[in-house]
Amino acid sequence: MTAQQLFARYAPGTDEPDRLLRQLVDEAHTVIRLTALSSEQEPHSTVAAFLLDPDGRGAWIHAGDSRIYLFRRGRMVRRTRDHSYVEVLVQRGELDEDEALRHPKANILVGCLGMQSTLPPMDLEAIDGLMPGDALMACSDGLWHYFTAEEFGAVIARYPARAAAEMLVNEARRRAGGAGDNLSLIVVKMEELPGKPAEPAPTALDAFLNSSPQR
Repeated sequence: MTAQQLFARYAPGTDEPDRLLRQLVDEAHTVIRLTALSSEQEPHSTVAAFLLDPDGRGAWIHAGDSRIYLFRRGRMVRRTRDHSYVEVLVQRGELDEDEALRHPKANILVGCLGMQSTLPPMDLEAIDGLMPGDALMACSDGLWHYFTAEEFGAVIARYPARAAAEMLVNEARRRAGGAGDNLSLIVVKMEELPGKPAEPAPTALDAFLNSSPQR
């Protein structure tokens, strides 16, 4: 079943977004794995996807080093963690974020779609408590490699989603100097419906606002 067919059958409020995302990624993994077998090439496919219901709840899933960020008032409050060699070193405290960017093995993945020997790691997390002004961004490493979380947050907070995406793409290309990797992204900003007063309820996400900014 194609992704379009799965989305067409999805019923917000009845179906679970995490189950749909997992099914989408499972099927993508199977197709990529079979394609890799026929072409005799090692796959390096990654995914970062999120699904939101009309009530603002949803889920995100990722595999590889494509990322999803959640911003509030221009500050990053959450992001996915890469399935990469250097991310393992960062989590062990052997590298910091800047050292990981410059590491000679920064592009080595420990998990991706199409893996032959084992199932790829797929991190699936719930999204809830979104507020007007919050923003979600999914992007490939060809984008996040050239920006800090603070730079992302400042641009996304200041401009509409489409304008912010265009600015980030153009600047990433400029900083890469023609040598960048695959570059793709999507930005979604939460907006209050006209005539409906905001009723933000305190959530666990608010606790992140008191933490130090991360890359």
